[in-house]
Amino acid sequence: VQLQASGGGLVQAGGSLRLSCAASGRALSRYFMGWFRQAPGKERESVASISNTGGSLYYEDFVKGRFTIFRDNAKETVYLQMNNLKPEDTAVYYCNVIRVWPTETYDSWGQGTLVTVSS
Repeated sequence: VQLQASGGGLVQAGGSLRLSCAASGRALSRYFMGWFRQAPGKERESVASISNTGGSLYYEDFVKGRFTIFRDNAKETVYLQMNNLKPEDTAVYYCNVIRVWPTETYDSWGQGTLVTVSS
C-alpha cells in the first residue's frame, strides 16, 4: 500500500489543520490506520489510530482533546483534524497501516506532510 498524507501547512498557534491520508493502488477501508509524526531531530512517534470501521480510536496523551482521527471509507480516506495547535506539534506527519493495535506498523513509510506551527 502506497500511502500519501496531505493537508499540512503553516499555521499560527491555536489554529487548525485537517490532514488527509489516501492510498494509491489499494483501498484503505479494510485497514486499521494510524497517524504518526516526526519532529526535527526526534524519532517518529504515534499520534492517533483508528480501526477499520472507525469504532475504535486511540490517541496519545499529548493530542487528546485537540486532535480527532476519523475516516470516510466511501472515499477511502483517513483524516486527522488538528485543533488548538501548538508549536511543539511542528513535525512531518505520516499515515500508515496499523498491524498490531494500537500503534505497531511494519509497512514502509509513504510521503508525509509538513505541519509548521508558529508561536
